[in-house]
Amino acid sequence: MQQTDPVRRTSEIEELTNLHVIHPVSGWLTRHFARLGVAPNAVSLGGMAAGVLAGVAYHHVGDPRFAVAGFLLMVVWHVMDGADGQLARLTGKQSQTGKILDGICDYVTFVSVYVGLALALSALYGAWVWALVVLAGMCHAVQSAAYERQRQDYNFWGWQRGSPPMARAKVRSGRRMGDLLFGLYNRLESLTAPGGEAGLNQRLAGLLAAYPDRAPVVRLAYREAFAPLLRGWSILSANYRTIGIFLCVFCQVPLAYFTFEIVGFTAILMLLLARQRVCDAAFASGLDGLAGDPPGGGDRRREQPVFVVEVEAPLVP
Repeated sequence: MQQTDPVRRTSEIEELTNLHVIHPVSGWLTRHFARLGVAPNAVSLGGMAAGVLAGVAYHHVGDPRFAVAGFLLMVVWHVMDGADGQLARLTGKQSQTGKILDGICDYVTFVSVYVGLALALSALYGAWVWALVVLAGMCHAVQSAAYERQRQDYNFWGWQRGSPPMARAKVRSGRRMGDLLFGLYNRLESLTAPGGEAGLNQRLAGLLAAYPDRAPVVRLAYREAFAPLLRGWSILSANYRTIGIFLCVFCQVPLAYFTFEIVGFTAILMLLLARQRVCDAAFASGLDGLAGDPPGGGDRRREQPVFVVEVEAPLVP
């Protein structure tokens, strides 16, 4: 074990409750899990168990005490969900299978909560509630995939962490079911990719390959351009859904949550994708000077123009 502290997520784009509450607690647990020899996948499964129990608690929609219990159990899931990745990085036990299991546990948690609520609400209002909940779940899956894609792109281009966007669909776990699930998830992510994103990814890849000595400047410019926008994307994180579910159930208006999942979060996703396209185009235009510099001849360090990218990244409230 070469590291003494868990490796946390990229702090400048992290959601505030994660940054100041969830991940510090996860980091404390991670150090203890590492000393005890607990496997990251066991932590993932423990978090999933808490999520399933949250669904059982939320089934009692008329009792505020169960709403509080459901919320606390989902907080436990968030903490464990943060700890499993930190533990995998700390102990060097990262794997494609672990990533898939982590994603499955996340979805099982929300499916359990949605099903628990749907069972209770359908008994009160009728079977049509199931259609509302299923549609909300589908919207949730698309929104979450879009957010995760943006995070992964930022981590790679901004910090050279993870795999390049063009290579993610080619990753294989060596297991047929794992490859199938990972392929489906990549297709879901691709549905939400802005139209110009592929072009920007290709230009960045070509630029960094042609001018490796300019990589720190390019990556710094990327972080400065896209970090404000990524902080806006965090509104689609699981944390705000957890808070929203609790508030709606505690106030005894759970149907309001599913309605907002379909209408409100989808509208926010469309706004974020539109602003992402604007930011992509602005950043791509800032690459023109360096990208057009001929790769051969002379001392590049003297002949290269100073690389400055001016991008007014739109902020999302």
